[in-house]
Amino acid sequence: MPEQEKTGQEGAPAPKKKGVFGCSFPLFIGLLVIVLALLIVGLASGPIGKSLGAKMPGFLSLPQPEPEFPAEVVFHIFGFPITNSIVGTWLTMIVLVGIAFAATRRMKIVPGKLQTLLEFVLGTFLLSFCQTVAGKKNGRRFFPIVATIFLFVLFNGWLSLLPGFGSILIEAEEHEVHLLRGANTDINTPLAIAVMSFIFVEFFGLSVLGIGYLKKFFNVGQMLTSLGQLVRGKIGAGLSGFFMGFINFFIGIIELLSELVRIVSFTLRLFGNMTAGEILLLMAAFLVPFVFADLFYGFELLFGFIQALIFASLTLIFLTVAVTSHEHKEHGEAAHK
Repeated sequence: MPEQEKTGQEGAPAPKKKGVFGCSFPLFIGLLVIVLALLIVGLASGPIGKSLGAKMPGFLSLPQPEPEFPAEVVFHIFGFPITNSIVGTWLTMIVLVGIAFAATRRMKIVPGKLQTLLEFVLGTFLLSFCQTVAGKKNGRRFFPIVATIFLFVLFNGWLSLLPGFGSILIEAEEHEVHLLRGANTDINTPLAIAVMSFIFVEFFGLSVLGIGYLKKFFNVGQMLTSLGQLVRGKIGAGLSGFFMGFINFFIGIIELLSELVRIVSFTLRLFGNMTAGEILLLMAAFLVPFVFADLFYGFELLFGFIQALIFASLTLIFLTVAVTSHEHKEHGEAAHK
């Protein structure tokens, strides 16, 4: 009997340790005290604390931010101005190429951590997403464009959160300029991505539909047919057909304008959101340094991902619409026959 009681006690599960958010209670209290201390120091060293008469060392406070919308020229190459946003773009390209090279340099059947991560992002996430929206054939066709836009916009946003962006000053043309700037906050970069998205949409529309793709912009077929009916004396049918043809022509012009306006909407959406996020971070770091600014850094990581996903998703949708209209027409004609 005593042996059974002993065995039962040994076999009983050990009582679970109580904690908060997966850590022990004393550790949680210690972290909370540190966070509160940093928050108090940040409040005291910021303009709020200074206005209340708090005196803190100067190195704890940050200078008042002065956001500049035009990109600053860092140097020239053959007379062409290289701005700090271009330098930031080059850094993004170097990082993306470096990650791809490191992940694929020694590819294995049993992948390592970096290869597994890259395969998950490109295959499990992006390729599957493209195939879900556009179908298997078109999804693989659009995948390189959508993946490039997504990764480029994403890393532009994430790298701009690193130390050095907006803080490293160098001498250029007899005055100080910032060496690095987030590429998404220079309107030229979102504009370039939007233009490339527009070009690829029209390219795939023409490659699939041929010259017939332009009919949705310049639909004058019914108007010309109606003019022929008027010449042959069919006044009633000619006038009604011409009226409907004019409406179709007007709709085509609106469709063309919507394609061009899409470039503007793409550009302003990405530029406005990313620039607003950068200014919000600067103001948060200036008003309450340390803990308060860190919260917004977490939001900006998520926000950068969302903006990249939106830009890539809209590009994918417009690519799909540009080619599926032709496929639906073919299916309809086959069913009619």
